[in-house]
Amino acid sequence: MSVSARPADERAVRQVIFDNGLKVLVQEVHTAPLASVWCWYKVGSRDEGPGMTGAAHWVEHMNFKGTTNIPRDQVKGIIERFGGTWNGYTWIDETAYLETATRDALDRMLFIEAERMANGLYLDEDCESERTVIISELQGGENDPDQLLDIEVTAAAFKAHPYGHPTIGWISDLRSMTRDDLYGFYRRYYLPNNATLVIVGDVETDAALEAAERRLGSIAPGEPVRRTTLVEPEQLGERRVSIEKEGTTAYLKLAFHAPAADDPDVAPMLVLDAALTGAKGVNLWSSFRTPPPQRSARLYRALVERRIASAVSGALMPTREPFLYTISITVSEGTALEHAESAAIEALDRVVAGGITAEELRKAQNQLYARMTFESDSVTNIAHQLGYFETIAALPEFHHGLLALIASRIKAATLEDVARVAARYLRASNRTTGRFRPVLT
Repeated sequence: MSVSARPADERAVRQVIFDNGLKVLVQEVHTAPLASVWCWYKVGSRDEGPGMTGAAHWVEHMNFKGTTNIPRDQVKGIIERFGGTWNGYTWIDETAYLETATRDALDRMLFIEAERMANGLYLDEDCESERTVIISELQGGENDPDQLLDIEVTAAAFKAHPYGHPTIGWISDLRSMTRDDLYGFYRRYYLPNNATLVIVGDVETDAALEAAERRLGSIAPGEPVRRTTLVEPEQLGERRVSIEKEGTTAYLKLAFHAPAADDPDVAPMLVLDAALTGAKGVNLWSSFRTPPPQRSARLYRALVERRIASAVSGALMPTREPFLYTISITVSEGTALEHAESAAIEALDRVVAGGITAEELRKAQNQLYARMTFESDSVTNIAHQLGYFETIAALPEFHHGLLALIASRIKAATLEDVARVAARYLRASNRTTGRFRPVLT
């Protein structure tokens, strides 16, 4: 195995690449007798071809259904016996699995991830039962007007790039995919040379690496995954989506094409979003669980304080390729959608024309720093951030260090930087507007 040396302090990250191509990151954190293991795969809904939308998410579900050496009904018990938690998720660029438990469970956690990587069962009956579960999940989302509008706006914003289809997939594909389709997807992407294993906690680095190599170092690599770089054509004018459906509340979404994670524009865009809707941070696992500070945010004052909207939020997450910055507005009862839209556009146009103030810049930078600090408050969150940025970084010189780079760029962002990205990205020709108008039955 090859080793990338790091200073021997507790916050340092040790990186090792095993002979089979598996990258392993270890960070010692001795604040509690806990360890967190995350296994990341460079596969998400972005990697699904025609007829296969939803495959990455479905495969994730299947990888909790037992393996050659772990009966299905024992998967949960392995970690729960140690008082731990386990989970997983899929998004556009990545699929991740985690276990967090007491440090003496480390070998068991590594055993689970080795089994998941190499020995998934994919029994016919499990594939069929999970098909029903996922279709039910999709239909439940379609009954949520805000979620439905988000899916339709995203699809309208992208003409060519697979970021445009929902991670859960289109229902026609979910109905037609077979067990062999799923298993073939699993075997193509679940390879040690397409994965990153992250271990954070009260561990000794060399011992953790030895345990990881014993469990996962002998898994055979596969053909390198080759991805075609896809570039979404520049949007030439505003796109609009209008949905009228049974409901009680009106919703508005304004989605703008946004830069990729390694683009220097991401940091001032995060500052801009913090000034507009409140600072959220950049942890997909935890950023949106705590409401952002909004009392002084521009769109909160322009919409919520004036009772035009009951809620407003912004979403800008780091992604491997350019995705979206989306502003979501819940329209107040009795307010016309047209009025809410014009008020929101007016507030954004003022920022495009004049940028933000020095006080807004200072507050946004401080709040973002605080949120990003709080997002590293546990071994689980630290491990998530290491693996997430390792997985989405497009350039090898960044990898998991991309998070620190974004933080430094946020600190260095100027009023001119924020004004520049506001003018570049918030223009009308870069916008997809979505409106959900409730129809009473």
